[in-house]
Amino acid sequence: MVKMSNAAGCGATSWPGLALAAGIGAGALALAQGGLGHYGLGSLTLAILIGAVLGNLRPSFGVGHWRPGLMVAQRHCLRVGVALYGFNLSFQQLVQVGLSGLWVDVALVLSTLAVGWLIGNRLLGLDRETVLLTSAGSAICGAAAVVATVPVLRLDAEDAAEKSAVAVGSVVLFGSLAMVVYPLLHAWGGLGALDFGVYVGSTVHEVAQVVAIGSGLGEAVAHHAVVAKMLRVMLLVPFLLILGSRVAQRQRGRAAAGAGRDEVPAAPLAVPWFALMFIVLAGVNSLALLPPWLVSALRLLGGLLLTAAMAALGVETTLARMRRAGLKPLLLGAGLFIHLVVGGALLNRLLGGA
Repeated sequence: MVKMSNAAGCGATSWPGLALAAGIGAGALALAQGGLGHYGLGSLTLAILIGAVLGNLRPSFGVGHWRPGLMVAQRHCLRVGVALYGFNLSFQQLVQVGLSGLWVDVALVLSTLAVGWLIGNRLLGLDRETVLLTSAGSAICGAAAVVATVPVLRLDAEDAAEKSAVAVGSVVLFGSLAMVVYPLLHAWGGLGALDFGVYVGSTVHEVAQVVAIGSGLGEAVAHHAVVAKMLRVMLLVPFLLILGSRVAQRQRGRAAAGAGRDEVPAAPLAVPWFALMFIVLAGVNSLALLPPWLVSALRLLGGLLLTAAMAALGVETTLARMRRAGLKPLLLGAGLFIHLVVGGALLNRLLGGA
């Protein structure tokens, strides 16, 4: 049986938290467009940072009458925002990257998830969900991938807040470090604009970080980096669909073990409708079915919804939560970062000709 995720309505008590998240999100968008974006501080990262500062300075923002709205932002605003992000992509970009770029992106996503499992589960003994969230953020598109993965894992509210905050903290830290490391690699490596652009786009965490690194190295590098990154973002959809299937299968196995029999009804598969709509809207954008002014408005709306979701997550990213998690998630993030830099270079050379 397939169960489509649906967005619940917003009760009256949701509005304080929603207003807080939307206000932070709008401020983050303004700051990113006002100049900070040139330094790799995109609106999503800024929303997380501003939310985290407010949440730590005033912990009451994360509880009480603020919390219901923050939960709505993380769950429903995020999903609609991810769907609308499809208007930033087109299938023509797939053609620009070519088959070699596609194989590089697919190989890096799969290998990063595998390395995350090896380091996180086997070496560090972290729980499955923290490993998955951190690995997804590193492999695909940073904090947005972390938050998009949370509903598919079917965690309770407290677990979701705790583990997503830890994963996002790790992803933001090492994604920011990438903005220092990659320009140095470009100076030492001697790669051309196409090869280095694909390398950046296939290995750096956040879209804004890719734009910042590429822009600092020239227009050609920036173009190829962004195209490769956008293809990597598209891989979020099959990842979420496969993960949703695996989660349902795992729940079915637990039900069978608990019932003491082999045959039990299949656990419902929560299809991430927002992932499917992401592809549909990318198709609409590719075919230019809507007037440009409407596409621009929907892009802006999607950006505001995504930043509001990140702001809500940031408010709940407290130092107390990070201390409880300890150093292991950071060690996992460091291992994944090394894999992206070193393993990514090797995969680009083997599959992409870099």
